[in-house]
Amino acid sequence: MKTSELVILLDDQGDEIGTADKATVHTTDTPLHLAFSCHIFNPEGKVLITRRALGKKTWPGVWTNSACGHPGPGESMEEAIRRRAREELGLELSDITQALPDFRYRAVDASGIVENEVCPVFVAHTRTDPQPVAEEVCEWEWVNPQDLAQSVGTTPFIFSPWLVDQMDQWVGNYG
Repeated sequence: MKTSELVILLDDQGDEIGTADKATVHTTDTPLHLAFSCHIFNPEGKVLITRRALGKKTWPGVWTNSACGHPGPGESMEEAIRRRAREELGLELSDITQALPDFRYRAVDASGIVENEVCPVFVAHTRTDPQPVAEEVCEWEWVNPQDLAQSVGTTPFIFSPWLVDQMDQWVGNYG
């Protein structure tokens, strides 16, 4: 039996105010909570993009950054990033660094489900190809960072709104 995953709830200033079960928190009125995004690079300098599984509750089938997730209570961001990369992608990471420490967004998908997150963005590295879990990722690709930035700029509708917003804030520094 899988135990429930807790997310950390935040007030408007970003201070912790409690926890909630991840399975119940994402609704049409999602409370602000803590998350992370991670862009994973290989030794050739390419970045991993993933396509969200078609069965995902929010933004099914869209292309996004390498990995996203939520730190649990008492878990550091680095621990959470490593856990998520291992569980979702079968990857071991090195050199995790923060890229956009103050990233925050709110987005509503076509079904009306809201994402509402304080979501620092990180960069990490790996030496292997992913072995993704099918319930999370249906496709993946290593891409040139500049090509990704150009694609996001010209066809933002095929990417997750958080990736589009991240790229907008990362202008000139991506990769």
